[in-house]
Amino acid sequence: MAKVLLVLYPDPIDGYPPVYARDSLPVIETYPNGQTLPTPEAIDFTPGELLGSVSGELGLRKFLEDAGHTLVVTSDKEGTDSEFERELVDADVVISQPFWPAYLTPERIAKAKNLTLAVTAGIGSDHVDLASAIERGITVAEVTYSNSIGVAEHTVMQVLALVRDFVPQYKIVVEGGWNIADAVKRSYDLEGMDVGIFAAGRIGRAVIERLAPFGVKLHYNDRYRLPAEVEAQYNLTFHEDIRSLVKEVDVLTVHAPLTDETKGLLDDELLGTMRRGSYIVNPARGAIADRDAIVRALESGQLAGYAGDVWFPQPAPADHPWRTMPHHAMTPHTSGTSLNGQARYAAGTREILENYFAGRPLRPEYLIVEGGSYAGTGAHSYAKKD
Repeated sequence: MAKVLLVLYPDPIDGYPPVYARDSLPVIETYPNGQTLPTPEAIDFTPGELLGSVSGELGLRKFLEDAGHTLVVTSDKEGTDSEFERELVDADVVISQPFWPAYLTPERIAKAKNLTLAVTAGIGSDHVDLASAIERGITVAEVTYSNSIGVAEHTVMQVLALVRDFVPQYKIVVEGGWNIADAVKRSYDLEGMDVGIFAAGRIGRAVIERLAPFGVKLHYNDRYRLPAEVEAQYNLTFHEDIRSLVKEVDVLTVHAPLTDETKGLLDDELLGTMRRGSYIVNPARGAIADRDAIVRALESGQLAGYAGDVWFPQPAPADHPWRTMPHHAMTPHTSGTSLNGQARYAAGTREILENYFAGRPLRPEYLIVEGGSYAGTGAHSYAKKD
């Protein structure tokens, strides 16, 4: 029998919800690329519940305990005396979310002698040291596509919030004001702007599809060029690298995984090549951006705005400069954990566990690392391209 260590974000400050804003969720039959939604044998939760916090437990307790496994759930993950650190020593499976990641560093993986499976409930496994997982033969999996559309929707929202300068206008209303000049002095139309998509995978492609009706000129860069018919459908301009891309756009959205190649990519040099007054929306990973370079670019006016959903580390400390930098519209990594997204990634996590404990293969789209090498989605997204 296995010990499963589940690291989730804390419950709401005013307690676990006794009632929700809506009574049901829309039924989604398939993902846009035809991939089926998670197919666990059963679920022990009602879709629409808060599953990603500690009391929600991803709906896994009954399933795991009925099968004889041990489940430990915690939000305490920081420091050498954290519950995560203590329980990791003999855990067989570790599950966490990108929004409250349990960082599996080489040192932690070395002390987790029983660890055989690390699952991301959601998308993005960069909080796991993949090289160490490969060396140890640990399987790393995530629930691919479970919240991609939610992240794409959040991206479009933040693009509009920046370009229209929504946040200051909202504050004027809350503070009882009505100064129209103050409200519109940094407000522009998105229509006609050049918008660049860095990485046109599931999320980036969905952003392209959602921004096209706004009358923008779309550009993109990706490791794998999109089919010619897709480029024609959305009048896409392909760029061979990000340096070519950023010079030609007013708005840049970032959807790449965090790798050695993308870490710190948005630095002073690259930002300096962008059009003055450009905007960046980064819902991918905070460490793709040089933290202080973003602040400097906003303060100098090189960037007109920066928004995103991701920080490093997470949770971000109270004194993180992105909290107070000018002209930002940051959120605390919530784009992929809507109640809809939670229902899908909770079901996908259970599907992964059911198959893993039964000795059945995991879906290739869920796999990042398996058998000592990149596999499935991991081979496509994380492995170095020849």
